[in-house]
Amino acid sequence: MEKSSSLNSQHDLYLQEIEGIDDYWGPTFRAIFDNEEHGEFKKKLQERIKQHDKDIERLCNVYYQGFIESVRELLEVRSHSNKLNNQVVGLDKQLHLAASNITKSGSELLQARKVQSNIAVVIAQLNLCLPVFLTYFKLQKQIAEKRYYPALKTLEELEHLHLPHVSNYRFSRQLQENIPKYREKIGEASMSDLKDFLENIRKFSPRIGEVAMRHTSEQLASDPTVIGRKKKRNAALPPEDLSAQELIDFSPIYRGLHIAHILGRSPTFESYYRAERTKQARLVLQPPTNMHESEESYKAYIHAVLGFFILEDHVLNTGKGLITRAFLDDMWSMALSKIVTALQTHSAYCTDATLILKIKDLIMLFCATLKNYGYTIKPLWELVRELRDHYTEVLMQRWVQVFREILSKEDFQPIKVYDQEEFDNILLSFPWDGDLPDVVTFPYSFPFSSMVPKVYQQVKEFIYACLKFSEDLNLSRSR
Repeated sequence: MEKSSSLNSQHDLYLQEIEGIDDYWGPTFRAIFDNEEHGEFKKKLQERIKQHDKDIERLCNVYYQGFIESVRELLEVRSHSNKLNNQVVGLDKQLHLAASNITKSGSELLQARKVQSNIAVVIAQLNLCLPVFLTYFKLQKQIAEKRYYPALKTLEELEHLHLPHVSNYRFSRQLQENIPKYREKIGEASMSDLKDFLENIRKFSPRIGEVAMRHTSEQLASDPTVIGRKKKRNAALPPEDLSAQELIDFSPIYRGLHIAHILGRSPTFESYYRAERTKQARLVLQPPTNMHESEESYKAYIHAVLGFFILEDHVLNTGKGLITRAFLDDMWSMALSKIVTALQTHSAYCTDATLILKIKDLIMLFCATLKNYGYTIKPLWELVRELRDHYTEVLMQRWVQVFREILSKEDFQPIKVYDQEEFDNILLSFPWDGDLPDVVTFPYSFPFSSMVPKVYQQVKEFIYACLKFSEDLNLSRSR
C-alpha cells in the first residue's frame, strides 16, 4: 500500500515537472523509462488529462457566454485585421512605388549633379580658353588688315599671357608651335611693305622735289632772307602743294622699324633700307640722254634728285636711327659729284642762251632748296660760275654773228635825216654827245653811219644779256 502511494506521489511529481516546464522534458521521461514506470505513468497521465478536460468543461460551462462574445470579438478583430492588412499591403505597395520613384529621382539627381559638375568644369576651362580664342581671332584679323605692329603685340600677349593657362591642351601646343611662323610671316610682310614703300617713294620723288622747289620760289618771292632756314607755314596748303611728309605715308617705315626691333632684326632692316636707297640713288642720278635739249628734262632730273634727298632728310630726322648723318653725308657726297658732272656735261652741249638762263635759275632754286635742308652746295655754286662762263661764250658767239651781219650790210655813209622826228629817233637810239648846232637845218647829216647806232644797241643788248645771268646770284652762298 505504501509502495502504491509512493508511486502515485512520484507520478504526481513527474506531472508537475511536465506541466511546470514547457520544453525541457527529457530528464523526466528518462527517469520514467529507467524505472519502467511508463505504463503506470501513462494511466496517471490519462487520468490527469481527463481531470483537466473536466476542469475545461466546467470552465467552459461557466464562461460559455463570455467565450461566445470573445469569439465574436475575435471575428471582428479578424475582419479589422484583414482590412488593416490590406491597408498595410496597399501602403507597402505605395511605399515601394514611392521609394522606387525616390530612388530613380535620386539617381537622376546624382546624374544631374555630375553633369552640373562637368558643366562647371567645362565653363571654367572655357573661361581659360576663351581669351586664347579671342586673342587668336584678333591676331588673324590684324594680319588680314595688314596691321602688323599691333598683330605682333597681340602675338606677344597670346604667347606670354594666355597660352600658359591652357598649356595642357593640344591646341595650345599647336599654337605655341605656330608662333614662330606667325612672327616670320609678320616679318616677311613688313619687309614686303618696305619694298612697296621704296617703290612708291621712288615714283613720288620728282613730285616732292617739284613741290619743295615751288615752296622755295614762293619764299624767295616774299622774303629772300628765308634761304638757309626753314620757314613755318601757317595756312593750310592745297593738296597739290603738300610737303614731303604730307605727300608720303611714312608709316610703313616706322612700323617696319618697330617690328624689326621687336623681332631682333633691326640691323637687317636698316641694312636692306640703306642698300636699296643707295641703288635708287644711283638710278636717280643718271640724267636723261638728251637732257640738254629741253628745260623739262633738266626739271625732271633736278626734281627727282631733290625729292630723293628731301625724303632721306625726313627719314634721318624721324626714322630713329634707320639712317645716320654719316650715311646720308656719304651718299650726298657721292651724289653731288655725279650731279655736278651730269649738269656740266649736258649744259656744255647747250647753245641756247635762254635755255642756259633757265638752267641757271633751276640750279639756283635747287641750291636754295638744298640749303634749306642743310645739304652742302659749294660744288653746285662752282658749277653756276662755270655755267656763267659758258653762257658768256654763247652770247659772244651769238653777237659775233650779229655784228658780222651789221657790218656786211653797212655802206659806211653818214646818216641823213629830213625832219625833227627822224633826228630825235637817231638820238634816242644812240645818245651822241657830240657838237650839235643850236638850230638844226634839215636835211641834216650825222658824222657817223647807221652802223654806230646799230652796234650801240647790240652792245647794250649784249650787256643786258650778260647781266641777266647775274640776277639773284646773291641769294645763295656756298657752304
